[in-house]
Amino acid sequence: MLTMYPACFYKEDDGYSVIFPDLNYLATCGKDLNEAMEMAIDCLAGYAFDCQLEGEKLPKASKIESIDAKAIGKELDPEASCEDCFVNMVSVEVESYAREHFDKPIRKSLTIPAWLNKTATELGINFSQTLKEALMDKIYPKAQINKMK
Repeated sequence: MLTMYPACFYKEDDGYSVIFPDLNYLATCGKDLNEAMEMAIDCLAGYAFDCQLEGEKLPKASKIESIDAKAIGKELDPEASCEDCFVNMVSVEVESYAREHFDKPIRKSLTIPAWLNKTATELGINFSQTLKEALMDKIYPKAQINKMK
């Protein structure tokens, strides 16, 4: 499912700052507009994915026309000029983004007793899958893992 939120983009001396007013002023930045948009997508995906893991509901997104980037900029920094700012929708398909960026497999070494290796191999146990399941059980309650499948 596509997740979309309005974001305020502020031109800075060294790039752009990005703020999501609907997400507790979640913020990121980039050295240019292209990188700022990429970082905004990553930031939104990470926030939404974390909410899924924690079983939290995302707040409703505001309509883009209801967001006043200058007013928000002044609220955050009364001294800022906020002349070069705009609001843009940022969207991401969280599930596919998470699979590509957050769920990438990483190779790990494992040391176990020889007898355990022999027995598990004889039983056809998949070491990677078993370790992943054991770690997920330690980190997250079963109910949340089942929601992610």
